[in-house]
Amino acid sequence: MKLLIIQPKLEKTIEQLESELMSNSSVDVVIFPEGYLNENLEEACALAKNYNAILIGGHRRFHESPKDRAIIINRKGEIVLDRIKYSDTSFVVEEGLKFGHILCDELVKQGVKGGADDNIDMIVHPIGVGMFSEEQFEEWINLARKIAIEHKTMIIGTSHADGSFRGSDVSIPIAYCFDKAGEAVFISKNDVRTIILDIETRQVTFPK
Repeated sequence: MKLLIIQPKLEKTIEQLESELMSNSSVDVVIFPEGYLNENLEEACALAKNYNAILIGGHRRFHESPKDRAIIINRKGEIVLDRIKYSDTSFVVEEGLKFGHILCDELVKQGVKGGADDNIDMIVHPIGVGMFSEEQFEEWINLARKIAIEHKTMIIGTSHADGSFRGSDVSIPIAYCFDKAGEAVFISKNDVRTIILDIETRQVTFPK
């Protein structure tokens, strides 16, 4: 299975997601940041179906609080997970793989909440904006590694390429992957290139 991990810029549309799918149509799963879809769910479902890809990331409902939600859309364009932020961690089985999903600072505030789920194949961690300091970068990387080891699962995170937290003048884009032993498959800091990961071979490529 090939995963496409993207770090798009914040946008009102989802043109960057569509462009990545057009350029990398052989991938099985696309992972994108928290909130990236905004309220463009209908368009995202159409893309998932048209490109035969599972989409995992986040969207927003601006009339709710908290507005951010975890989202997984299957290859048929069906929403199979839509969870409000800070609720219990959800797990979805797609194509024989059990996916867990945590959003942004849930990593720090609650980790995998609601009791550990057995035999997790992968936890996806969509992050909003970049890290606001080197110390935060290291903290989040180390927490992600601990979750991988504790739950014996791969964990993958990605943020937007731009944006800052509460007006901070520092924004460090981040993307990472740890295997179930806590070994780094890749860690990207201030490198917003698109990444393709073959989870069977652990091969990492940068398509552009």
